[in-house]
Amino acid sequence: MNPLFQPLTSSRPQQQGLADWFGRLHLDLWLMMLLASVSALGLIVLYSASGHSMPTVMNQSERLLLGLGVMAAAAQATPEMYRAIAPWFYSMATVLLILTLLLGDHAKGAQRWLDFGVVRFQPAEFMKLAMPLCVASFLHGRPLPPNVSTIAITLALIGLPTVLIAVQPDLGTALLIVAAGGFALYFGGLGYRWILGALAAIGAALPVLWTRLHDYQRQRVLTFLDPETDPLGTGYHITQSKIAIGSGGLFGKGWLNGTQAKLDFLPESHTDFIFAVYSEELGLMGVLFLIGLYLAIVGRCLYIAVRAQDTFQRLLAGALGMTFFIYIFINMGMVIGLLPVVGVPLPLVSYGGTSTVSLLAGFGMLMSIQTHRKLLAS
Repeated sequence: MNPLFQPLTSSRPQQQGLADWFGRLHLDLWLMMLLASVSALGLIVLYSASGHSMPTVMNQSERLLLGLGVMAAAAQATPEMYRAIAPWFYSMATVLLILTLLLGDHAKGAQRWLDFGVVRFQPAEFMKLAMPLCVASFLHGRPLPPNVSTIAITLALIGLPTVLIAVQPDLGTALLIVAAGGFALYFGGLGYRWILGALAAIGAALPVLWTRLHDYQRQRVLTFLDPETDPLGTGYHITQSKIAIGSGGLFGKGWLNGTQAKLDFLPESHTDFIFAVYSEELGLMGVLFLIGLYLAIVGRCLYIAVRAQDTFQRLLAGALGMTFFIYIFINMGMVIGLLPVVGVPLPLVSYGGTSTVSLLAGFGMLMSIQTHRKLLAS
């Protein structure tokens, strides 16, 4: 064989050996590389979006390291263990949500945090994991597609924590909870007639839901429909965000050269609106690169779901992967004006602690499904 071709033929066995080594640690190599790429890119953008604040970048780095540790620990547990604890985890998360309404801290007009002195956390983040676990566990072993009674019980399981989170109020997280449970139910074989019926019911309930919204939530919807009516008031955020995204052009202004965040025109530039900073500095090509990384992560999650060995694992992996997609869709949609602003961070890029750790814990569950595979009888 020509020596020039030997490196090409030997690279695949080396990659396979590395993947096997990660597999023995119950970690998925490809998912790890994709998550690390997005996280590293997020730290680079965060440095610019935070006004070149190294303490902010270091804090986020510590949270990412904590999240990676939680992910690695979560990957060690077997899917059977997750199925066993699912109802207990769901019950605990629901109790914490009730305690949040009774004893939670108030901040910026919302009651979302529990403070026990030593630790302060947002219980709704636990439900992002408990919901797909609970629905997948409930549907496991039952006839699929689900019958009417199974669908009714599943919708009740989804509805209770959704209401508890929505009244905090935290509409963005409530939507993610609905997505997590809804995708598990959909992958369980929910028929399109049910989906169309649910959409019709939501449409019919919109007038009632509108009266139940807080004033600032109604204003967000009106601003979404026509932000130019008050560009210096309620429409200021989305107007400045669109200016930042549009000014980036094809290749962007360059890292650290964005003006909207630097001159404080863009509010919440390091959290909810960090995608606008990214778009201004790296342009359309940078946006396509980031979207490509995100889609590769979602694709890997769905690949793990397809190869799952039982109903619980398949529904859980599919729900976690598609909920991650909803994270991305909602944040990018609200920043470019396609959706109302609901306060959902851009995963692994926006500055945040609890959401980052819970997100990586979900990826640890996916890695557990991928690496704890058993030899099945033919």
